[in-house]
Amino acid sequence: MTEPIRFYHRNAIREIADAPVTRTVLQYLREDAHCTGTKEGCAEGDCGACTVVIGERNAAGGVDFKAVNACIQFLPTLDGRALFTVEDLRQPDGSLHPVQQAMVDCHGSQCGFCTPGFVMSMWALYEKHGHEHSCANRTVPSRETISNALTGNLCRCTGYRPIVEAAEKMFDAPAPSAPLDVQALAEKLAALERGDTFHYEHNGQRFAAPRTLAALAGLKQAEPAARILAGSTDIGLWVTKQMRELGNVVYVGQIAELRKLETNDDWIEIGAGVSVEQAYAEIAKQYPELTEMWQRFASLPIRNAGTLGGNIANGSPIGDSMPGLIALGARVIVRGGEIERELPLEDLYLAYQKKDMAEHEFVVGLKVPTRTGARTNLRFRTYKLSKRFDSDISAVCAAFSYIADGAAIREPRIAFGGMAATPKRAPQAEAVLRDAEWHEATARAAMLALGEDYAPLSDMRATSDYRLEAAKNTLYRFWLETRPHNPLPKNLLDVRAVEPAGASV
Repeated sequence: MTEPIRFYHRNAIREIADAPVTRTVLQYLREDAHCTGTKEGCAEGDCGACTVVIGERNAAGGVDFKAVNACIQFLPTLDGRALFTVEDLRQPDGSLHPVQQAMVDCHGSQCGFCTPGFVMSMWALYEKHGHEHSCANRTVPSRETISNALTGNLCRCTGYRPIVEAAEKMFDAPAPSAPLDVQALAEKLAALERGDTFHYEHNGQRFAAPRTLAALAGLKQAEPAARILAGSTDIGLWVTKQMRELGNVVYVGQIAELRKLETNDDWIEIGAGVSVEQAYAEIAKQYPELTEMWQRFASLPIRNAGTLGGNIANGSPIGDSMPGLIALGARVIVRGGEIERELPLEDLYLAYQKKDMAEHEFVVGLKVPTRTGARTNLRFRTYKLSKRFDSDISAVCAAFSYIADGAAIREPRIAFGGMAATPKRAPQAEAVLRDAEWHEATARAAMLALGEDYAPLSDMRATSDYRLEAAKNTLYRFWLETRPHNPLPKNLLDVRAVEPAGASV
């Protein structure tokens, strides 16, 4: 039985029963709700002109707010959630919200097309960090945090300095005249929660949002060809750019079991429904070497919406999460019906867009080894080469690890993205390193062996020669950063870093 989509928007509960399954939130806002502050720029989640904020009730009974791209989110995924746009920021007395006023005061807008998206990214940050001057939990984010929060918003005419300054100034302004009542919103969202699978249908296309892992397994077993949807950061483009028909859709964003995120003595266990942002935040606690890759993995709105399980299940040869996870020895759990199985992450990928999964199987989660025991001596690095620092696809993505046993190399693991049809380890280079002494000669021998492991393609991002040479150079950089004697700190090797006076390599 089909049910209407129910969500909170513009101070009321909305019910939608006649929208296509793949109608985007942006289309609903502009064409149905006539909230035209939200703009369409790229229609692929890159420019941020369509940024909105989604509110979702959390386990503590509060509400989590996250900025996402409305252009690639499908309307049925709003069920049980709250939607906020720039129209919601205007105060009842007609005054501007402090976020908006700061943009005016700092001259952060010129043509104004991108401004609503910037404002909503800023508002999500404003709500996250607390804005009441008397609030004991109030923390003003750093300029770096602000810049990271705005990575998904592009501006063609103003430049970013006044916008970042506005984001700093908004925390100094008095609280809005009518601040959002988060507790009242949480109660409204609690009333929208469903106890069982949500079923929606339009023109013969079905959308199902199960609440349990067992229900998901049952749906996929009954209809193996049903398309699994998580963050929509890839599948959304199939619709907006490729005009593809998805068939029936099973949405996994409401399954609590898939949002498991726990660290025990042996493993960091990450459910397939955990967002990229949350997953990287947890892994980086033990592996801070992943922090830059975390920051450079798309933009914050994409990391808020996308899931690590979805990125893994996609299996793109240029997916940035896989090389680092493979180098760490991660394992993936898949399920079909009642049967779960576990395998090394690298074994999931058989060929281009081909995985070791039956049609009715799906990714349940990921296990990353903790940094305990012998792994306290793990040397680990990841490197991403792309034309832009933020929000760009890798030409080469590299990851290296080994356990240091004095000067000896134990359990070396090398993985690359962008070098083959799948995320792929380097067995020949690993063999050169295994149980050898970590000397420059060893590193250079392994660099030569990479030519036996990979024969990369040329495309619009890089030539095959560039990719192979860049792969070798990242391995040499790994040697420089982890060599037993006089290892070089990142700031001496990073092109973005300012070299200290008198420093030398």
